Amino acid sequence: MRVLAAMSGGVDSAVAAARAAEAGHDVVGVHMALSKAPAATRVGSRGCCTVEDAADARRAAERIGIPFYVWDLSDDFHDLVVEDFLTEYSRGRTPNPCVRCNERIKFASLLERARILGFDAVATGHYARTGTAGPGGAPSLHRARNLPKDQSYVLAVMGPEAAAQALFPLGEFEDKQAVRDEARARGLGVSTKPDSYDICFIADGDTRGFLERRLGRAPGEVVDADGTVLGEHAGTHGFTVGQRKGLGLDRPAPDGRPRYVVDVDPASRRVVVGAAELLSRDVLVAGEVIAFEELVAGRAVSAQIRAHGEAVPGVIEEIPRGGADRGADEVADEEPAGLRVRLDAPVRGVAPGQTLVLYDGDRVLAAATLERAA
Repeated sequence: MRVLAAMSGGVDSAVAAARAAEAGHDVVGVHMALSKAPAATRVGSRGCCTVEDAADARRAAERIGIPFYVWDLSDDFHDLVVEDFLTEYSRGRTPNPCVRCNERIKFASLLERARILGFDAVATGHYARTGTAGPGGAPSLHRARNLPKDQSYVLAVMGPEAAAQALFPLGEFEDKQAVRDEARARGLGVSTKPDSYDICFIADGDTRGFLERRLGRAPGEVVDADGTVLGEHAGTHGFTVGQRKGLGLDRPAPDGRPRYVVDVDPASRRVVVGAAELLSRDVLVAGEVIAFEELVAGRAVSAQIRAHGEAVPGVIEEIPRGGADRGADEVADEEPAGLRVRLDAPVRGVAPGQTLVLYDGDRVLAAATLERAA
């Protein structure tokens, strides 16, 4: 099988490429250059896809003995991931750029190019597993054996068609140290390279600063649940539901309890803050559903709203009409028919724009974008 191995320059993707080659596949390594600044360098362990990463990936490919190329996908990345990130925050929503990158770059742009060039599959260093556990042997996506590193949440938006052409050689590893040990045994110089964290295009980790530089200042009020003005802010894009730090308030709540962001309204330029209990929600409503199998109202599921959060048991109360989101020809003033899930226990900090992933055990059932909670 002809396999295109996505090589980020880290230890995970290097071992994944080596395993794919060892399995007898005809493997070609490719590094995706995503930065608009080709001179960009790594800051500590933050960020990825830098000049150093491309060089590390090339050396790993040489050690494995596979051809290697660098593909410039920076335009796609900027338009489909960075601009989406900015747009969502300007609308008072909380996007996950890693989800968008996996959906639109690694399993859309990259896979499309792989198909055009005659490759049968794409291999990556993600921690997840694929199979055919769906109804009728349909492609399925599962959690990795290494649960702390599991990335099925950010991969769920790939859908079953892409899952059928994806290889995740690290899915069976029990822990990260085993991956590093194998890299060292294979003579791969990235065996001790630190993991990258945070948002790759915000290498210094200052998300609020990045948003203010790109979106500008739009001053407004910070208010409590009753509408009492408590302070001012420089822009609603600097806040997300559930946030506690950086509220810019010069006095504590009357009862001395911490305040959290409970709502963000860009139209009125208001940020609403309140007590922790105002964040608890047990009903999730989502749209843009990507399902691995047919969803049925009344089905028990586990729901996860953050990449490293816990999955909470619940039940599907409503599914999109026809099993998918409605088209533009449907009546605009009707209540949107989305995916509605009632949780057995409330969760905190549910923000519009977050990704909702539903599981059956370790198997992904669907991914969707949260619209609201109740």
